[in-house]
Amino acid sequence: MLDESAKGVFTIAATPFLPDGALDVASIARMVDFYVERGATGLTILGMMGEAGKLSAEESATVIERVCARAGVPVVVGVSAPGFAAIEALTAVAMDKGAAGVMVAPPGSLKTDAQIVGYFRTVAERLRDVPWVLQDFPLATGVQIDAEVIMKIVEACPTMVMLKHEDWPGLEKISALRKASDAGARRISILCGNAGLFLVEEMARGADGAMTGFAYPEMMRDVVTLMAERDETGAREAFDAYLPLIRYESQPGLGLAVRKYILAKRGAIAHATVRAPGPKLSTAAVAEVETLIARQEARLGRV
Repeated sequence: MLDESAKGVFTIAATPFLPDGALDVASIARMVDFYVERGATGLTILGMMGEAGKLSAEESATVIERVCARAGVPVVVGVSAPGFAAIEALTAVAMDKGAAGVMVAPPGSLKTDAQIVGYFRTVAERLRDVPWVLQDFPLATGVQIDAEVIMKIVEACPTMVMLKHEDWPGLEKISALRKASDAGARRISILCGNAGLFLVEEMARGADGAMTGFAYPEMMRDVVTLMAERDETGAREAFDAYLPLIRYESQPGLGLAVRKYILAKRGAIAHATVRAPGPKLSTAAVAEVETLIARQEARLGRV
């Protein structure tokens, strides 16, 4: 089961589709192996970049079952939904299939600190003893959760064991949370997203690792490992080699298509399909990605 000691790289897994948009079940095992072989210490599935909102309940159950059966590492399942009944139902499926915990993002209807705390109190009550991750991604949800509010949730909800930190800018939030735990508050795991754009700085501020889906998970593995060994220079060198592709993949609205193109090129999935409605790469965009990949490979050779 997931707990506050979780660290390392929980890769946000893509959901593979066939060219016609059907779920590509055959690619799930190869994708899981790809992530684990490149340093994933956990996997997170059915998140926003996993196109969870485009899956049927049956498809979601299939993905959960296949990933959990194959992974050999803890699996966190995104269960965010407009209503608590759907959250409870998918959580029950996830835990029955062997997930280590679930992840919940706040709905955009939450406008005040009291509403945010009350919402997650209800999440904890409804999920009972299931460990869960608070996904803090205000750029996508529109819900801004200050560090003080997160600490109120930590205090009120013992089963909230991890923060998926995707605020931007958000480094001061990590420092504030760690200052609070140093002063005696319960310490939770903090894993960070945003394609790893700020991973070195996030680790320096006290994060425990990464929870993101950049198409080169070995970058997160190396940065997290080197920062844990207090080799910041080495971590920055490892990060810098991938920065142009991280930047390109971070484009709002297009990033998933870029990520899936690279994952398909690397053999992690059979097809780069983004299920409709979703973006497709133009010929020009493909050429740009190919140029960045070639330059990255040359750069890694020099490093």
